[in-house]
Formats: sequence, C-alpha cells, structure tokens
Amino acid sequence: MPIARSARATANACIEMGVTVAERRVLSRRRRQLMQAAGDGAILILSAAPERIRSRDTYYPYRQDSDFWYLSGFVEPDAVLVLVPGRKHGESILFCRERDPEREAWDGPQLGPEGAVEVLGIDDAYPIGDIDDILPGLLEGRARVHYHLGRDAEFDLKLIGWLNRVRAQVRQGAQLPYEFLALGHVLDEMRLFKSAGELKLMQRAADISVLAHRAAMHAARAGIHEYELQAEVERVFRMHDAQPAYSSIVGAGANACVLHYRANSAKLRDGELVLIDAGAEYRNYASDITRSFPVNGRFSKEQRALHDLVCAAQAAALAQARPGMAYEAGHAAAVETLTDGLLSLGLLKGRLKPAIAAGDYKRFYRHKTGHWLGLDVHDVGEYRIEGQSRLLEPGMVFTIEPGLYVAPGDTSVAAKWRGIGIRIEDDVLVTTNGHRVLTDALERSADQVEALMAAG
Repeated sequence: MPIARSARATANACIEMGVTVAERRVLSRRRRQLMQAAGDGAILILSAAPERIRSRDTYYPYRQDSDFWYLSGFVEPDAVLVLVPGRKHGESILFCRERDPEREAWDGPQLGPEGAVEVLGIDDAYPIGDIDDILPGLLEGRARVHYHLGRDAEFDLKLIGWLNRVRAQVRQGAQLPYEFLALGHVLDEMRLFKSAGELKLMQRAADISVLAHRAAMHAARAGIHEYELQAEVERVFRMHDAQPAYSSIVGAGANACVLHYRANSAKLRDGELVLIDAGAEYRNYASDITRSFPVNGRFSKEQRALHDLVCAAQAAALAQARPGMAYEAGHAAAVETLTDGLLSLGLLKGRLKPAIAAGDYKRFYRHKTGHWLGLDVHDVGEYRIEGQSRLLEPGMVFTIEPGLYVAPGDTSVAAKWRGIGIRIEDDVLVTTNGHRVLTDALERSADQVEALMAAG
C-alpha cells in the first residue's frame, strides 16, 4: 500500500505530473458513475492501447485508448485498469509498469504504481508483472464481466487464461463469472454526454482549428502544393499545444471529390477550389472542420452556385439541431435541400420527392451529414435506439457536414460542373434550448471566404 501523504503533498505531485486536483476528482467521479451503472457483482476490465511499430524499431507516437484515458488519466502503455464495485480494499486497481530510472533516461518520467495512486486517485496499483497472480482473484466471485469483447485478440487470450485459473478452482468453491457484457453499453453513453469541463477543452480545440484554417486560406496561391497547406494547418496546431485529430485532407481541384483523399501532393492551380478537412486534438479532445475555398480567392459562377447550395443544406440541417429532434432529421433536411438545388441547377432531372426516394442525389452526395464528436473524431454513442433514430439531448456534440462532389469524369453533366468538390463541416453542441456551433467563428459563406482571403 502507498504511504499516506498530506493533501498539500498530493496536490504538488498532481501538478508536477500535469494533472490538476480538479481533474483527479473528475476521473474518480467517472469511475464511480460507471461502477454504479454496472452494479454490484460486476467487474470491469480495460487494457491500455498497445504501442505500434511504424518501421523496424521505430514506433508511432503513442496515444492512449480513449476509454482508458477517460477513466484513469493514465497515458502510458502496458497497463490494465480494473474496476470492482463494492470491493472493500479499493474499487479501482491499476496494473502498470514500475518506475525504471534507466528507461526514464530514454523515454522520460513514468508514473509507476505509487504515482498512479497519488496523482490519479486510483485506489490501489500493482506492477503489471503481477497481474497473472492478482487478477484471477479479482474475477473470482464476480457475476458479470464488462469488457471490450474482440477489440484486442491478444488481450482476449489473457482474459481467457485468467478465467481458466478461476475455473480450475471451482471444485474448491470458487465462483466463475457467468455473464460477459460489452463495456460500451454503459461507457459509451457516459462519453456521449459532455460535461462543462469537456466542452471547454472541445471549444479550445475548435478555436485552434479555426486559426489553422484561416492560416491556410491566407497561404493559398497557385503553384504551391497541397502538402504546403497541410504544413501550415498543422504548424498552427502545434503552435497552440495541439496536434491533428486525424490525417488532414487537403484536396485541390478534382482531388476534393475523393472523400478520404490522403496523398496531399498535387499542385494548386488558378481557378480551382481547395477542400481542407482538418481538426486539432487538444488534451485528447477532437475538433473537425471542413472548408472549401478558391485558390485565387474568387469563386467562379459554378463554384459559388454549388458552395451556396452546400451552405444552404448545412443551415437546413442545423435548424434541426435541438433537444427532442431525431438525430437523422438533420441528414434528411440536408438531402432535401441538396436534391432540390441539384434539380434547379440541372444536375438532376425529375421531381423532388421521387428523386429523393430513388436516391438520385447519391451520385453527388455519398455520405451522411455528420457524426458524434469527442475524445474520438468519430466518437462513441448509438445513432439509433430500438430501430429508431435517437433524439438529441443537451450535452451531445456532433458534426454537420453536407457536401457535393461532381466526379471529373461524369459526362452526364455539363463540363463546367465537373471536378468540383465541396464540403462544409462544423462542430455543434446541443444545448437546453437549441444549439451552439463551436466552430462558428470560421468564415463559411462564399462572401465571407472571399473577404477573408482578400484581407490576407
């Protein structure tokens, strides 16, 4: 057991490790809330994200599993968090690496079991090497195991081994858990509703992303490459202690019609549009913004027509973002607006309702109008409950991102439309009386974009 310390000493240790006392309380409250939802007789087991090799002996930058971080605040690999509601000797247990001065000389400070208790407020902690001896005893007598089934095959095998250790003792009176439940059933719902503290971090991520997109618009000009705009965006992220929440998409010209374009290597040409889909991650919380703008600062007639239509579709979807509305109502409103506009512009033929029913719009709009946002850019949470679109509630955050993409080889439309790709995406919080757009500060309309680029 760790040596007891004064409140002042604990506070100093928290500050030294980059965790405030308030954050420590939040982590403890989350664990209690999850254990209360799981109920007596449950045991909840989470493993840290593994390290991933990039090439040979070089690793990708480490990023902790979102669920693991949400409950523990622990940022190191090779760890397991166990929550045991009602356990007299401590309900939260962390297994992690012991501190190793030699390893710390290479990789930096480690928290170790003692630090996990002192800094993060974990009830008890042990070296990860002791888990095979201790975890079977924690499983024994528990009725239900909450676990991310099938997420990590290697860890699945370890869990089976620990259960077999308990099974071997059944004749001596050991009680084996008889029910396995997906941990996401309870944890995803917790994460779906953001607290005031989480929203503050998400707003900061959004604000940084706004600055980055503006910087890219100012930097755009014919002759530079997509990767140069990517560099400008990500430079602003790092300047503000953030990093990319996902691989930045910078697609010029027809590349904007590729939804998950990754090359970011083409040269910008006068008269084209550029689509940038990029968001900062700040303190593990993601933002997600997309803007489409002209390389030379001025939209052509056709570019503006499609851009205005996408803006109108986003406004229609945004009008549905309020408590009590079905989540899917936003997508339906965007589809109706886009289809009506495509018919008016002559890119589709026929009448509105039959065109929607037949899915004619999908030639130009292949994706849905948004997704949950939080610790993951495509965050956890059910979109449908019992076969029906779930209703929006205060505290939910999601994106609204309609788009239009006219393939460069689509000979069914006039040549003037071909190769134009536009998406407009913002981050939206559902409030008690409506919504708040976290990314509203970033210029959106064609007039606003042109004015910003002219001022650069």
